[in-house]
Amino acid sequence: MGVVKVGFFDRRVFKIFLQGTSALSVALSTLLLFVSIPEECKLHALAAFAIVLTFIYVVVWIWANKLRRVEIGIDGSSVTIKVGDIFKQPGFKAIAFNEYFDTQVDNSLISEESLNGIYLKFHLTTDVSDLDRRIDIFPFETDEIVDENHNRRHGKKRRHRLGTIFVNGEFLLVAMSKFDDSNRAILTMPEYLEFLVRFWDRVNKVYAQKSVAVPVFGSGITRIKGHKSIGDEDLLKIMLWTFRISEMRFKYPAKLTIVIHDAKIDQINLLDMKLLNNGV
Repeated sequence: MGVVKVGFFDRRVFKIFLQGTSALSVALSTLLLFVSIPEECKLHALAAFAIVLTFIYVVVWIWANKLRRVEIGIDGSSVTIKVGDIFKQPGFKAIAFNEYFDTQVDNSLISEESLNGIYLKFHLTTDVSDLDRRIDIFPFETDEIVDENHNRRHGKKRRHRLGTIFVNGEFLLVAMSKFDDSNRAILTMPEYLEFLVRFWDRVNKVYAQKSVAVPVFGSGITRIKGHKSIGDEDLLKIMLWTFRISEMRFKYPAKLTIVIHDAKIDQINLLDMKLLNNGV
């Protein structure tokens, strides 16, 4: 079955099991008002009923561990969390860049296996030089440009505030991570929270009632200082929490989709995501 993320005796599994079998119990109770079971068959009937209930419970438990998609509602917005390819999602697709909007895929500034590396190599419809030019002349808001880092040896010099978005067709290129002197992506938790809050605010201004797909921001590429053990599930919970407290609201039929890479799903308990956000 793979990685066991939900224990066999998890109270949430038991609660879903009770909800699923309540109709069966009511139907059986109603049937027994009109049908009598012979005395000699009652023990066999009880055993059969216990086997059926056990089978249903095991099915619920396996389902909870194999979840690959959940739908939740957050203050009127529809949010889908699922395994998939972000490039195949409808509407806008958010791609995380560093604070410089570097575009050099050389496995130093940008890894060719990273999401923005894949975007630049396979999904950019113009030359990289044209993208660089349009980013360079784009009239960003005053508070979206931090400074010019003239001491930087490789890559671009202009530094942008985290959460700054450049819209390129159906893609939202967003400044997510800071770079140290060795060109390693690094963030503190306050910076990560600031990025998310600002990102939701910027999306609210540009989404034009289109659906928006985002990755689990920070997954696998960002070192969050002081949080060595933080995993994808923690990052996902933080994303949902900041979305809830932001003013970002998707109007039907638009929705937010958080796309999880297939290789990371074993690290995330989607049942937990669903029940926590439904108040269970």
